[in-house]
Amino acid sequence: MIDSHKLKKRDVYLNKLVAFRDTEPVKVITGIRRCGKSSLLKLMVEHLKETGISADQIIEMNFESHAFNKMSADDFYDYVRERVLPDKRMYFFFDELQRIENWEETVNSFRVDFNCDIYITGSNAYLLSSEYATYLSGRCVEIKMLPLSFSEFIYFHGFRVEKRDNLLGGKSLRVIAENGEIYELREIFEAYMRFGGMPGIADVGFNQERAMVLLDGIYSTVVVRDILEREKRRGQKHITDPVLLRKIILFLADNIGSNISVSSIGNTLVNEGLLNDDKRKGNPSVHTVQAYVNALIESYFFYDIKRFDMKGKEYLRTLGKYYIADIGLRNYLLGFRDRDNGHVLENIVYFELLRRGFDVAIGKVDALEVDFIATKADEKIYVQVTQSMMSEDVRKRELAPLQKINDNYEKIILSMEPGLDSVYEGIKSCHLINWLIGQE
Repeated sequence: MIDSHKLKKRDVYLNKLVAFRDTEPVKVITGIRRCGKSSLLKLMVEHLKETGISADQIIEMNFESHAFNKMSADDFYDYVRERVLPDKRMYFFFDELQRIENWEETVNSFRVDFNCDIYITGSNAYLLSSEYATYLSGRCVEIKMLPLSFSEFIYFHGFRVEKRDNLLGGKSLRVIAENGEIYELREIFEAYMRFGGMPGIADVGFNQERAMVLLDGIYSTVVVRDILEREKRRGQKHITDPVLLRKIILFLADNIGSNISVSSIGNTLVNEGLLNDDKRKGNPSVHTVQAYVNALIESYFFYDIKRFDMKGKEYLRTLGKYYIADIGLRNYLLGFRDRDNGHVLENIVYFELLRRGFDVAIGKVDALEVDFIATKADEKIYVQVTQSMMSEDVRKRELAPLQKINDNYEKIILSMEPGLDSVYEGIKSCHLINWLIGQE
């Protein structure tokens, strides 16, 4: 177990904050509960102090703290105003700010009234809703934070990857723990698939019971604070049934990577007697389910991914897919099982592509499907994910949609068993674990 009091670096995100330091936009860090947003703020504070900013130029407020949880927007403004040094550049750090009603006006007032640089976090997409954009006139930049990547997971748990020469003259990878013990890289990856990437797991170690307690706390906080309480605060009545919400969460978690529609979720719940199917009112079950699914997406618990018709060059409205923010949370909800490892691997690859800055869609090529089309600037990658490329039938199935694409962008198949050939007609077959840690 690592020292839980020493902050572990998240350089991918910290470097983004540093790049925007002392620029006008408000820096908004978003992401699911407990993915590391508060620690990122602390890392930025450390960075400022290391570059000569004094402690009295920095104001930190965590609105989950009892000290601030009864504050009004006016109290918030007064608290900050009293601590501003008139002749100095100030740095404001506001954690879980969505708990303050009308905070948008207050933050905009800080921008206007003080010489300051502002950093805020929130666990709900409401932070970047149209109301927020109106108040800040588009002057904000979003840093989207995710749970740990596999590379970060290795680092957070005190491991390091080492290359060594193997008997056949090539290179192989192994993992060395802080105590000198040696592990296969695959063993660590299996731990990642089991426990997930929430940073707090590194504090409890690979202890399943403690990990489940931690994940239960995260789940409860997301559901209660970021969904049920938020709806109540906004005076809306769309999401009032915690039992129904949990059923929808379980359905989505059980069907990650599958083509599903909101109506198919509704039909399943109607069949289970959880929703009334009233055709005379236009089947309200679909509207109800949509509201619940939207709330789960807004709280960053699930991410939805659209299908893109590569022939028609348009996004399709039907049959998208959902992926869960953290595989550990899925295991907490559904229990540990091996029967759908293919979809779990897809889930991991999807979020890795997001971390690497890609926009991601599902590709439709005639009647076939490409798991992911990943694009950014002038770069595009077509990605297939499968458990193994050892079987000829699987190879044909995975290669078929990529072979139908006629452009020259990179096409890769990621799997745990890439097979003997590293390239098939220009399509790369890569080891998924090596790709995750940048060794492909």
